Amino acid sequence: MGVRDLLALIFLGALWGASFLFIRVAVPEVGPLTLMGLRVGLAASALVLYAVLTRSRLGLGGRWRQFLFLGALNSAVPFSPIAFAELRLTASLASILNSTTVLFSAVVAAIWLGTTLTARKMLGVVLGLLGVAVLVGWDPISVTFPVILSVGAMLLASLSYALGATYAKRNFSGVPPLGMAIGQQTAATGILFVPATVALPQSAPSGVVVACVLGLALFSTAIAYLLYFRLIENVGPTSTVTVTFLVPVFGFLFGVLLLGEPFGWGTLVGLGIVLLSVALVTGMLEPRK
Repeated sequence: MGVRDLLALIFLGALWGASFLFIRVAVPEVGPLTLMGLRVGLAASALVLYAVLTRSRLGLGGRWRQFLFLGALNSAVPFSPIAFAELRLTASLASILNSTTVLFSAVVAAIWLGTTLTARKMLGVVLGLLGVAVLVGWDPISVTFPVILSVGAMLLASLSYALGATYAKRNFSGVPPLGMAIGQQTAATGILFVPATVALPQSAPSGVVVACVLGLALFSTAIAYLLYFRLIENVGPTSTVTVTFLVPVFGFLFGVLLLGEPFGWGTLVGLGIVLLSVALVTGMLEPRK
């Protein structure tokens, strides 16, 4: 990985880490469904504009049903629980919980694709569950029933991401990355359109919230996906997946430094355990051959 790709990877981690900050600030005023509808709608519009300006081949023909399924699994379904969860959870805690996507991916791939769930991966999954327990039990946030439901919503979102990634791997061979991004976000826009318009806020949002909505849609979704797919093309999926380590770190830092969110030893220990589990599942701790 060259310096340019390394910087792009770090920037991608920062963009996706910032998404939790943007959601935490905007969701109380805009509402979960409206916020996520704006996120996918504005992102899809920006990606289409980019495709038109660059005259890119998209390869979308005849796949609308598949894209509806992908848009649900990879955007509409996970985005919505995350937004609902951040009504109760801090941005830092939500970003750490979201990294369990890698753990769910290992299990889903073993069941759906028949990949081997090795002892190392199984240990990683168990450690990931332990890390979640530490985060919830030792975090400064009071453990109430709504908080537990919010943690469950975050884990549901992670499972949906894992299902979406596996579905994409099986059904979208040969489709250009930009085409997949546009198809996915456009389909999610169609799915969330009615719920987002029904749940419109009663009053106009503040300027800060508008800025967070735009940052979430344009930077943490549209530009982030372009960076993500470009990295896959340049350095491959194995190196690109290391962004999983960066997202919770940036999400934690942004939440604590910019929003003044509380944290304790439980947060730090839980973060460390979750990152270790991700390293085990992705094979990052294996020696290079």
